[in-house]
Amino acid sequence: MYHQSQALKFDIPLFLSYIQAGFPSPADDYKEKSLDLNEHLIKHPAATFFVKIKDDSMIKAGIFHGDLLMVDRSLKPCDKKVVIALHEGGMLVRRFRKIKGKIYLMSESPEYRHVEVSEDMNIEILGVATTVIHPV
Repeated sequence: MYHQSQALKFDIPLFLSYIQAGFPSPADDYKEKSLDLNEHLIKHPAATFFVKIKDDSMIKAGIFHGDLLMVDRSLKPCDKKVVIALHEGGMLVRRFRKIKGKIYLMSESPEYRHVEVSEDMNIEILGVATTVIHPV
């Protein structure tokens, strides 16, 4: 697991003009300022961690095998949010659903099972997903 306190800062250029999918403008060849992704993506640094996704259980949510998921432990799970949970000795990523007073951890793929949470189960919600980093 990667923690925010271990983050290195890099001087990543930020070009303030919008880009086209076609040919670039010669006027866009200069750097306006640096971009600190921590500043833009991490709202609660002490409560943020990253996990790497190892299956396709959330493909309909746009989360794929190999993606990096940013998770905030300080956020409370609420209906329809994507969460990381400890269940049966491992971590899983699921959509948190509260339906008619019952809590479910729903997969976003028909090949993976949903989990109906009952009081006798040992499930811990570790945090709410805030960002998906999907390599191209």
